[in-house]
Amino acid sequence: MKISILTATYNRANLLPRLYESIVNNVKDNIDIEWLIMDDGSTDNTKEIIQKFIEENNQLNIKYFFQENQGKMQAINNLIQYVQGDLIIECDSDDYFTNNAFEIIEKAYKENESNMQNYYALCFLKYNQAGENMGKTFQKNCTTMFDLYFKEGEDGEKALVFNSKIRKQYKYELEDKEKFVTEARMFHKMDERYGIICINEPIMICEYQPSGYTKNINKQFIENPYGYFNYFKEILQKDMRGVLFKKRLYAIKHYILFSTLTNQKKIIKNIKGFLNKLLVTILIIPGKIKSTRFTNK
Repeated sequence: MKISILTATYNRANLLPRLYESIVNNVKDNIDIEWLIMDDGSTDNTKEIIQKFIEENNQLNIKYFFQENQGKMQAINNLIQYVQGDLIIECDSDDYFTNNAFEIIEKAYKENESNMQNYYALCFLKYNQAGENMGKTFQKNCTTMFDLYFKEGEDGEKALVFNSKIRKQYKYELEDKEKFVTEARMFHKMDERYGIICINEPIMICEYQPSGYTKNINKQFIENPYGYFNYFKEILQKDMRGVLFKKRLYAIKHYILFSTLTNQKKIIKNIKGFLNKLLVTILIIPGKIKSTRFTNK
């Protein structure tokens, strides 16, 4: 079994040593690891830091790539072609691995290896630095990421370990020269053909940075509205049976927000289902007013 770790990084030279140490501490004789790093136009000493990693460690296969700033999603898209592993983990530079992460992954992979052609990812828990679960524990063996978040009410983050053969068939779809799109858009496309296997074990620890995407979500909304508009439009074109009402409302409110930000016309005909159309009709005027205030603010 071989694991490919993909990291897109931008001016995070100060954080990369922590991630590096967590990978080194996890490397075992029977687990082959490659770490592919895309430097997304950093202006700090990222390249020198990574070169030091390469020189001091011959047990870990590290490959460094550089691109002019195109954003995290395109960085990962560009790295996929170089992957040689059976499994893929996309690990941000402000995340790092638990001490036994790779052993947990190996055990789960071996238990499900004979049936992995039906699953695009093993889905694990993600903890914060205080040792707290960043979401809910799995109550049952969920089937897709869409069901997990829209039918079972998950709101927190999970750590996905992708089946490489399936993950290579997909990419992050970026719209209108934007640099960011929610990962969930790709997950939902994968959900249409494959499933996930959920394991109640943490493999990754996260520390949000002030400059990161999560801390600046409103900025991402304003700068990348077309990708978000298409994401929520695609949700409202799905079979919504079993979706929690609060999640349906969440999707509709954001659909109206991004249709306003992108000046869309005739937005009701883009979606399916009587209830979806009714709710959009009721909420469209107050939603557009609120969206305009959000933009101005």
